Amino acid sequence: MSGVRPAANRVLLHALFLAAGTAASIGAAWAQETSPLRGAVTEDNINNELLGRQQLAQRPSPLDPQPAEAGIPTPRYQPVSPGAVPDEQQRQPARAQRSLFREENPDDTFDEDATQEQARPPTTARQRAEAARQRAAPARNVAATAEEPAEARQPTERAEPVDETPTGTVRTGRIDDDLDLRVDPRAERAAAIETLARQADDDPYAPLGLRLGSFIVTPTVESGITWTSNANYEPQPQSAVLSETTLRLNAVSDWSSNLATFNAFGTFRKSISGAELDEKPAGIDGTLQLDLGNEYQALAALGYVIAPESASSPVTIEGTAERPIRQTLAGSLGVEKDIGKFRFGLTGAAERDWYGDAQLSTGEVLSQQDRNSTLGTLALRGGYEISPAVTPFVEAQVGRRIYEQRVDDAGYERSGNLLGLRAGVEIDLGEKLSGEVSAGWIEETFDDPRLAPISAPSVSAELAWSPLRGTTVGLIGETTVEGATTPGESGSVLYAGRLNLERQMRSNLTGNLAFGLGYRDYTGIDGDDVIFSAETGLTYWFNRYAGLTGRLRHEQQTSSLPDRDYQVNSVFVGLRMQR
Repeated sequence: MSGVRPAANRVLLHALFLAAGTAASIGAAWAQETSPLRGAVTEDNINNELLGRQQLAQRPSPLDPQPAEAGIPTPRYQPVSPGAVPDEQQRQPARAQRSLFREENPDDTFDEDATQEQARPPTTARQRAEAARQRAAPARNVAATAEEPAEARQPTERAEPVDETPTGTVRTGRIDDDLDLRVDPRAERAAAIETLARQADDDPYAPLGLRLGSFIVTPTVESGITWTSNANYEPQPQSAVLSETTLRLNAVSDWSSNLATFNAFGTFRKSISGAELDEKPAGIDGTLQLDLGNEYQALAALGYVIAPESASSPVTIEGTAERPIRQTLAGSLGVEKDIGKFRFGLTGAAERDWYGDAQLSTGEVLSQQDRNSTLGTLALRGGYEISPAVTPFVEAQVGRRIYEQRVDDAGYERSGNLLGLRAGVEIDLGEKLSGEVSAGWIEETFDDPRLAPISAPSVSAELAWSPLRGTTVGLIGETTVEGATTPGESGSVLYAGRLNLERQMRSNLTGNLAFGLGYRDYTGIDGDDVIFSAETGLTYWFNRYAGLTGRLRHEQQTSSLPDRDYQVNSVFVGLRMQR
């Protein structure tokens, strides 16, 4: 028993010591967690408390492996809670490095204390605003951030949320900070503004025109010398050299819906040598197209011409010193209406002719007042649009011709009625082909029963065709009833046509070719006339405003009646100016 009791006593004592040690440890830990703080709670007290916990946590743990050759084990830093601030001993290496950096760069003004304070999570509004400014600052803080401890730069999971809303004024960079405004030394010198690329002009030699109000006006002047083999178009030709000048004026409205055109010309032709000739033909005309709404359209036209009577006139006065003057005033007014695909039109027209006195070679004057007349007509047209490009039509025409003298000098009443009927087709293919062609019958009866009616087929055409770019082909044809003053003769029917071809061979070189053909059939007598003409010309433009032009022309008439044949050749060279 004695041997057993000492051993039991030793075991009991050892247990008491273990219990006492355990109780002391529990008491110390409880006291550390629950001991009250003395004094005011400040940020320094909180930092000291955290520092004490870090030192307590540096005790070695039997679970940490220790190298066999190590003497006294070096405790490894393990924070009690994530996000704890390192102690002063662990900050010494960073300060040593910064002190070396300051010695190498004595002018550097880097603030160490501000870096250490920034390493701690911000806790006040002022600190949060400062943190936001540091994050928004440019690359000047990159070096300072790189020197901070890794624990200070990396926030932990339990760190207090940071309010990134700035409470003060934050300066932002300029809008062009990201632009590279450096000039490339290899960059070419900028060209002058006059050398900028411009859109090519399709017709660089076309006239520009002048703006007068809402009209674009294009004036043209052509002046030169003409040589002719037959100045007066007589059976016995007499050559002459003429001075010839022609003025032309064209105006087109610049309106949005309606259209108005205006044309005028005047020619001054006078002999320089050879046969005597002095002529001044002139003319003016205008058209107006109005959109009245509700599918109604109004068309109006007016024209006036004064010129010597044509050498191919059916009325021949023997022994005249020069051809007499003829004046013509013509006008028309029409209304068109579209109803679905049907087209209807009503047009009224009037034409007045005056014939001047004839100057005889003997010095006497022969009046031609009995030839003055007025013709009024009314035409009704109806058509059906097969397609937008083709519209067939029929037209009926009635009219009356009234002579100024009811009875002429030979005692005949030449006033009469006119009837006409024709059918044709309107073509509208835009700039390629447009116009109309028609054929029918025309008849004119006289108040005097001694005069036979004039009755004959009629044809009419007005087409514009552009087969190629820069090429224009025009065709004009008409049928005209002509009066007479010879006793017992009713008059004649003239079929006349002209084909004109114009080609722009180069931008500054334009050529034209024209052919004319006419046939006159006399009523009541066995007689006819054939009239032929041909013309070619070239115009070379120096610039947009001036060019050199030339023409070669041939005209002739062959008649079954005596003393009506003639032949004329002429050449013109001159300067053409336009604006």
